[in-house]
Amino acid sequence: MTHSGPTTRRLLLASLLLSLGAVPAMAQTPAAQAKDAAPNTAQGAATAAAAPADPGVLRVCASEVEAPFSQKEGKNGEKLGFENRIAEVLANAMGRKVQFSWTSKPAIYQVRDQLDPKLCDVVMGVDTGDARLLTSRPYYRTSYVLVTRADRNITAADWQDPQVAALGRFAIRFYSPGETMLKRLGKYEDNASYLYGLVNFKSPRNQYVQIPGERIVAEVANGEADIAFAFAPEVARYVKASQVPLRMSLAGTSITRFDGTVVPLHYDQSVGVRRDDAALLAEVDKALVKARPQIDEILVEEGIPLLKPNS
Repeated sequence: MTHSGPTTRRLLLASLLLSLGAVPAMAQTPAAQAKDAAPNTAQGAATAAAAPADPGVLRVCASEVEAPFSQKEGKNGEKLGFENRIAEVLANAMGRKVQFSWTSKPAIYQVRDQLDPKLCDVVMGVDTGDARLLTSRPYYRTSYVLVTRADRNITAADWQDPQVAALGRFAIRFYSPGETMLKRLGKYEDNASYLYGLVNFKSPRNQYVQIPGERIVAEVANGEADIAFAFAPEVARYVKASQVPLRMSLAGTSITRFDGTVVPLHYDQSVGVRRDDAALLAEVDKALVKARPQIDEILVEEGIPLLKPNS
């Protein structure tokens, strides 16, 4: 989906970026997957140190701490994040070898600290139309979801449904449409202490604080939360793996903020490249068509509900 203006998820991150000290020209969340943050004095040095790209290699920006989107394989059975696996498929379709440029920082910093300094050349899973980048044709479209225990028999698929409005405890990620939803329902203040308790009451001042998707799902499964509201890719893996049967329903109705801004709940996801790299974008677009079956297989295995892309 090509947005007519800044994506909703970027707008919702503005308060976070202000707390970190600066707002870049464009920013969005991770849920995705936001990729930008505050200024870094080391960026100039990193740019100077960046090695020329090998045309036989696809250099992919990757975070070690963004499961399930991106993570390294581990000794304890951790597998690559699903976006890492899609990057491998993409590189193969381009006739290249994949090379991950790993960072120990959250993905929110990738554009600023990795892509712009030319330490890597593509970012996976950005909102289609992100103005900071050139973005590829969408390779999937999905939705925010409502997650409940199956034994609760909560069948609502709309955040405005009376079944949802009657619930007390909500598990959401910070800086997401979930915050807007809680405010519209008049339940944000009632849930604030609970939510910050999930991150040991860490202050968001001058640091990025987030609740992992795995924890959000666990809160529903163990009965601590009545319902979770999250971007499907953040939680689908954990819903699928839960020993407690869970129900995951696509969120159907957009949310309107108090200032009238419409918050869409369905998003197309693309590959992002630097704005001066149109040749690489064309190569990526061509390879995405070729890799479509394998990409869909990875997404289905992950348990992500898929919608038809808008663009």
